[in-house]
Amino acid sequence: MTNADREFDHGMTDRDIALLLADAASAVEIGTAPTQAVIRGGRRRRARRWAVTAATAVLVAGSTGALAVTALPGDGGHRVAPASPPATSGTPGPVLEPDRTTLATGTDQGTPWKVTLDVWPAPRDETEAQTLLGAMTTYGEFPADVHKASDLVGKSAYTVRASYGDAPGTSVSEGLTSPADRMSGTDLDSVAIPLDLDTPGRPQRLVIGHIARTAQEVTCTWKNGTTTKVRPATSADINSDDQTIRTPATSPYAWFVCLAPEGTSFQSVAVTKQGS
Repeated sequence: MTNADREFDHGMTDRDIALLLADAASAVEIGTAPTQAVIRGGRRRRARRWAVTAATAVLVAGSTGALAVTALPGDGGHRVAPASPPATSGTPGPVLEPDRTTLATGTDQGTPWKVTLDVWPAPRDETEAQTLLGAMTTYGEFPADVHKASDLVGKSAYTVRASYGDAPGTSVSEGLTSPADRMSGTDLDSVAIPLDLDTPGRPQRLVIGHIARTAQEVTCTWKNGTTTKVRPATSADINSDDQTIRTPATSPYAWFVCLAPEGTSFQSVAVTKQGS
């Protein structure tokens, strides 16, 4: 029986329905929504990617409860192997969730904004990777450069989200890191984006980046000639409008956020003080 025949057969079985869903999943490709972004970087690594995205992967639930994941953001619509179906034994599995760090939060012209970092643990084998990939889909997080679950083995995945007002957080960066993936000296990767990603044409005021964990100062320079200097946080507390360098234990990088004053926008950013 062809796919077309099954579509008009009112006596379809559960297996036929599952096959149709699988066919639909394989045909869907979701691309990323472009936005203005200025990227500045030191050494580039293939597993690291800045990609502002407005679309998330399509989740298709079949009759078995398995999830089919297609079209990772920022990778032109390639596909990922389906996550394993949930365990059917009476013993619940471990609850997987990312280690979340608030990098910065504040209020701009009366509207709250926030930048967060999610880091997922590195799976030890393909079985753990399948489970992890399934957990990540529930958070709408899909690491760059992952074609199949085994690509995650031995690597930690991260996602940076920016939110403004009541809008849900938008992914502005996702990637993979390994234990050997380090930055040093004045190495820096960053992106400059509008604070309000949902309003086209807004100035690029929000700068988010990662640097060596030894960096002691980052200077953001704005087009009006002023600067904002960001230094390591002195406590784990996140105070409103407190822009600092933070070093999450689960990331090989330190992370920073700069926000330009109202009426100006991004010009440049650099590590201006190193540590030992």
